[in-house]
Amino acid sequence: MDENKFIEDFTSIFDDVDVSELSMETEFKTLDEWSSLTALGLLAVMEEEYDAELSSRDIEKSTTIRDIFNIVKG
Repeated sequence: MDENKFIEDFTSIFDDVDVSELSMETEFKTLDEWSSLTALGLLAVMEEEYDAELSSRDIEKSTTIRDIFNIVKG
């Protein structure tokens, strides 16, 4: 699984965040746009792009984009 593509897909859940602003170590919950709505968007994108069923608990216990990446990667 390509990390750059993953970051691009992750960025797609936000309206005003550019992919260049994020890295695998970004603590995504600290982003101004992070909300319960973007969390739902993340669940949908991960299922659509990676056929991965994240749970709200997975998001809750994750801090960085890499944490989500590792869960999806399995």
